[in-house]
Amino acid sequence: MRRLFGSVRARATLAATLVVAVALIAAGAAVLLSLRSNLIDQAGTQAERAARNVAADLSGGTPYTGLELDDDDEPVQVVDEHDTLVAATEHLERISGTGSTEVQPQPPAGGTGGTGASGDPDDPDDDTAGDEESVLQPGEIADDVGLTNGSATIDGESADYRFAAVEVEVPGKGTLTVYAGASLNPEQSAVGTAQTVMLVGFPLLLGVVAAVTWLVTRRALHPVEGIRAEMEAITASEDLARRVPVPDTHDEVARLARTTNETLAALETSVERQRRFVADASHELRSPIASLRTQLEVAAAHPELLDLDGAVEDTVRLQHLAADLLLLARLDAGERGAGARVELAALARERADGRAGVTVRADAVEVTGSRGQLERVLDNLLDNAGRHARSAVVVTVRRDGDRDAVVEVGDDGDGVPAGDRERIFERFVRLDEARARDDGGAGLGLAIARDVAARHGGTLTVRDAPTGGALFELRLPIA
Repeated sequence: MRRLFGSVRARATLAATLVVAVALIAAGAAVLLSLRSNLIDQAGTQAERAARNVAADLSGGTPYTGLELDDDDEPVQVVDEHDTLVAATEHLERISGTGSTEVQPQPPAGGTGGTGASGDPDDPDDDTAGDEESVLQPGEIADDVGLTNGSATIDGESADYRFAAVEVEVPGKGTLTVYAGASLNPEQSAVGTAQTVMLVGFPLLLGVVAAVTWLVTRRALHPVEGIRAEMEAITASEDLARRVPVPDTHDEVARLARTTNETLAALETSVERQRRFVADASHELRSPIASLRTQLEVAAAHPELLDLDGAVEDTVRLQHLAADLLLLARLDAGERGAGARVELAALARERADGRAGVTVRADAVEVTGSRGQLERVLDNLLDNAGRHARSAVVVTVRRDGDRDAVVEVGDDGDGVPAGDRERIFERFVRLDEARARDDGGAGLGLAIARDVAARHGGTLTVRDAPTGGALFELRLPIA
């Protein structure tokens, strides 16, 4: 069962079919109940009309034997106030749901015929004359009608009926109750027909809904299958330059495809960056390792020619490069500051201490982050400024409003050309002049400084200094 409904298409089809089925059942039940209620009301109205017609005849003085009770083959009973059946439809064999189950008329209490025992309305012995409990006037038909359901058998044919009970005050006969029925068979037939149509039509309609939902969902999910297939091919080929197809729509699937392509582009960029990083790191490591190996081989063959200072210098260069590569790896892995409060003015004075030609102008300001990483940023900026300055380096620490702390490191060198002001922050990038004057750097200092600034929620940019050199501005949020 889980495998059967394991696809989105199957679950969507099942859900849509169930929703439509519930809606159809509710609507069908409402229609059937409404139809049944309307037809019962119509039968009640018809029965009331028949009862009032008989009551009108009685009120007009028509004797029991003169009542027309067999015209419509509907059951009619006339019951007096003593619950005696005084008139009924001919061939009535059985009846229920009325005031009397009798089917054969009986002589009225006190006599027969159309009058009371004496036939005189003023006869004091007449039980119906001068009935003080009667609320109807002689000849008056009651406005109220009682409606009940029952059944009757006429001439051997049984059916269900809606009975209406109407009271009429007949002079000399007292209060009579006329029960007239209207057949419910047409109502039952109509409801049954409607129910049959629903039972036949609902499964067909549900089948159509399921088929349409299946096809529509299949068409809607076709681009998703294309995206999945392409992603599978990309995974198998490891070719991140490929992209998934974007459908020519403006729906969620199209947005998914575009987002997937953006993710692939970012992943391709990241992988390419890592490849360049590994290649550049290998290239940068090759030179000091080869130099150190050469010196050691020469020293092994000719100990008197050992250049100890050069070997130490190459070792220190390797150590710095390894430390930079390790820090970059941690930054690429998402390492953030420790969340400690760092006083930038004191940190700037500490890192500038002992450096020739460096002036510090600092206001007290605190930021939140890793003290070790911020030390590395200041060291890298001071090292870079020291390599390019002619005579002076100025470090400024200040507040910029209530949100930012700014550290500026400026020199009086030649500055950075406008076209290279972003490129110098790339890894292993050194300008030609820097390569000529390089004292062991690998082109990672500024890249590390910008990555650390970004991890601390800040920025690192470069522009022209007032003294004509380069001015690096580190901007961090205040703690």
